[in-house]
Amino acid sequence: MARATRVTLFEREVRERLSGPAIDLLLARAKVLAEGKRSASPTAARVFFGSIMLTIDVQDLGADVREACDALAAERVAGLLAGDARVLKRVRGVAEREATRLAGAPIKAHLSDMRVRAEGTRVFIDVDVQE
Repeated sequence: MARATRVTLFEREVRERLSGPAIDLLLARAKVLAEGKRSASPTAARVFFGSIMLTIDVQDLGADVREACDALAAERVAGLLAGDARVLKRVRGVAEREATRLAGAPIKAHLSDMRVRAEGTRVFIDVDVQE
């Protein structure tokens, strides 16, 4: 076993995250499905409950990005979307817009849960929304 007599001065760390334009592209191409309504229950005090699902097919991005847009890319995208605060903020905006549309009045959405998963080349973002 060799003995180290010198140490490195610098450590290197490589991080991967989605670029800003990639987030714009992904969310602009997302198909949005929204459902929900205000509660009619006297105990819930007309609170809005709903769910929003964004579906992104990364295969459709092939002409706009350098990387291969296959199932492996969808897995990577899903993993990176899930932990990105920029994405959470943007998805909250989509959820508020859709909840407002469904409720017919302004809704300040509280995201109770955001789940991201990939199936094949599609990425699904599921959000439970409550006012």
